[in-house]
Amino acid sequence: MGKKSATHQPNPPAAPARKFPLWWILPAFVFIGLVVSVLAVGWYSGDEALREADDTPPEMVLIPGGTFWMGRDKGPEDESPAHEVTVSPFYMDVTEITVGQFAAFVKATGYMTVAERDPDPRKYPDAHPARLKAGSAVFEPVDAPLHGPWVTVYPPWWRYVPGANWRHPEGPKSSVKGKKNYPAVQIAWEDAEAYAKWAGKRLPTEAEWEFAARGGLDRQPYCWGSEAQGEGGKWYANAYQGRFPAEDSGADGFAGLAPVKSFPPNGYGLYDMSGNVWEWCSDWYDPGYYAVSVKNNPPGPPEGPLVEGEGQPQKVRRGGSFLCDNDYCRRYLPSARDKNPPDSSANHTGFRCVKDAN
Repeated sequence: MGKKSATHQPNPPAAPARKFPLWWILPAFVFIGLVVSVLAVGWYSGDEALREADDTPPEMVLIPGGTFWMGRDKGPEDESPAHEVTVSPFYMDVTEITVGQFAAFVKATGYMTVAERDPDPRKYPDAHPARLKAGSAVFEPVDAPLHGPWVTVYPPWWRYVPGANWRHPEGPKSSVKGKKNYPAVQIAWEDAEAYAKWAGKRLPTEAEWEFAARGGLDRQPYCWGSEAQGEGGKWYANAYQGRFPAEDSGADGFAGLAPVKSFPPNGYGLYDMSGNVWEWCSDWYDPGYYAVSVKNNPPGPPEGPLVEGEGQPQKVRRGGSFLCDNDYCRRYLPSARDKNPPDSSANHTGFRCVKDAN
């Protein structure tokens, strides 16, 4: 017999095929189905905000344009001098962008707001590590002196809350479930700008915003005229009543945020141009801009100076919020100006959009 090759071995016999009984396969499928179901429930509960999505386009109204007196001379320095401004016609959202409308944007694009992202430590080298987590500013009622002294640098009624964002405006345990008609809050300027571009719109200039807020009235103190809030039992805006910052009595019907269209519209049919939530404008903030502003369609300054010790330029906010109080923050007036960094958000800040009429 010949010698077999040392490198050649016959193939081993094939192992007999294993047969799994049907009684084993069925429970396996049941188990996999349960796992998938649990994961799906977890995903939907985590994204319950998207269930509020409302694909109905926001209602807009034509603002006719014209010439008006912007600012005032008897008020904070940055509101002066009062000066004539002319704006072209434009369309404006009738209400602030709602939770439902913002949810539709996020559902369509997967957009993640600034408050949902961890802050870049290189941008905030002096920040406490606890603040370098995704979150935002939340108002908390507290019995504290209005003008200090305070233990903290910022007013003690503001807290940075990890997990606070448009889905959870007061923090992880809060929710927007059932609130599709409330203004979307915890919106940074960058978020508002992203939404506006997606919607084929833009943020209003500061001049457009004030012209629209006045509703055709000439140099009146309020968006609705000259009557004070609560006079004759009438309430015109969602603001703060009671002892700020300890207790909002809700005399106007709401202690906190209100659904859009809860108060009468102004002369142009716009709701909540006073109170409820602050609204972002496209302009950089410059306290001295009114002295050099052009008359026709002023776009705002090309850049914003650093003011009040802030480490970055700031964008204009207008309209006041549900936290505006006559003793501390009376900025629900149409002439009142405010500002914040473009990457900041809070549970009293939202926006609305405009688009050109031509």
